Amino acid sequence: MRKVRILHISTAHQPQDPRIVFKQCQTLSASYEVFCALPHAQAAVAPDIHFIWLPYFRHVIWRTLFTSPFALLRCLWLRPKIVHVYVPEFIPFAFVFQLLGAQIIYEVQENLYKKMHLKAINNGYLLTRAFYWFDQLARRHFYLIFTEHAYLDTYSELAKPYAVIYNYPLLSFLEPFRQPYQPDPAQPSFFYIGWLSFERAFDTLVEAFAQLKTIHPDFVVHLFGRRTFSDASLNALPAYKAVANNLRFYGYMDQRIAFPHAAHATAGLALLKPIGDYPDSYTTKLFEYMALGLPVITSDFPLYRNVVERHKCGFCVSAYDGPQIATLLTYLIEHPDESRAMGQRGRKAVEQEYNWGTESEKLLHYYTLILSNSNKYIEDFTIN
Repeated sequence: MRKVRILHISTAHQPQDPRIVFKQCQTLSASYEVFCALPHAQAAVAPDIHFIWLPYFRHVIWRTLFTSPFALLRCLWLRPKIVHVYVPEFIPFAFVFQLLGAQIIYEVQENLYKKMHLKAINNGYLLTRAFYWFDQLARRHFYLIFTEHAYLDTYSELAKPYAVIYNYPLLSFLEPFRQPYQPDPAQPSFFYIGWLSFERAFDTLVEAFAQLKTIHPDFVVHLFGRRTFSDASLNALPAYKAVANNLRFYGYMDQRIAFPHAAHATAGLALLKPIGDYPDSYTTKLFEYMALGLPVITSDFPLYRNVVERHKCGFCVSAYDGPQIATLLTYLIEHPDESRAMGQRGRKAVEQEYNWGTESEKLLHYYTLILSNSNKYIEDFTIN
C-alpha cells in the first residue's frame, strides 16, 4: 500500500536541523512518505526522506518575497495530505495547500510574543504586526504543535486540536558521541552548542572564564553556534582579551561534527538570562549534555531547577553571577569523581524521562488524529 505523503517545510532552519530532520521526519518516515523542504537541503543528510532544496535569506522579508513563493512552486505538485510548517512567514502560502485539501500543522518553537523585542534583525513595527496577523490566522485554521507547555498561556482558544511535543534528545543519535567521563586535568575543557548571544549570558561567561583563568590558565571552551553579536561588541567585553586564546569559535555546524568535541569535556554550559520566553522554555542543550553524560551548569529558573537539582546532575546559577559561575567551573574541574557521578545521574534521567521516545509516540498519534479528522482535544498530550 502506498504511504500517505506529507511535507515539512521551513524557510529559515538549517538543513541538518536536529528536531526537524533527525527526530520528526525520521520518526514519520516509517509510516509516511516524507518530503522535507529546507534551505540548502542535502539529500545525503538522512535516509528515507525526500529533501527539497530552498534558497536561504537571513532577513524574513526576502524569505517571504522569494523563498516562500519558490517553496510553494517547488512543492505544490506533491499534493501532500499534511503540510507541517515551522515559520510564521510561510503561513499565508500554507493556505494554498489547504485549499487543495491538505491539513496544515503550524509548529510554535518559540514564543515570539515575549521574544520579538530581543531580535536584532527581523524586527520592527510592520514585521511585528504581520506576525500577529499570520499567527492569528494559524490559530483559527491550522492544527498547532508546541515545543513547550508554557506556550499555552499565550495560545488559548485554539480552533483545532493541539499537541505539546518537547524537543528531548534522540538517544540513538547521540549514543555514538558518548564517551566515558575522563576530563583532562592538565587542560580542562567545556562544551557549548547553540546560539551565542549576550541574552544567553555569553558576556557573563567571559567574566567567569577570566576568573577561572587565574586558577586554571590552560582551559579550553568549545563554542558551536551562530554569534548574534559583532566582533566589536565581543572585543568591548572587559574580560575578553584575557581569555580570547582559551575560546574556540566554530560557528554553526552539524551536530555530528560538534558533539565529538564534547569528549573529555568537564561540563556542558547552558546559561540563559531571565528575559523573553527563556524562563518558560527548556533549552535543548541541557538534555543533550545530560544524554552525553556531562554535568551541566545552567540557569536558576524554577523549570530548570526541577530537572537539575531533582536529579543532582549539575548546578543552577544566576546568569548574571560571573564569580559564582567561576566557582562552580573550578569545583567541577577539581572534583572529577563527583562530576562523573553528576553526569551519570543526568544520563539516567534522560534515559528514563527526557528522551524522544515518548515524544515520537505523541507525534505519530497526532498525525493519526489529524488524518482521521477527529475534533477531540488531546489533553493527554500536554505535559504538566
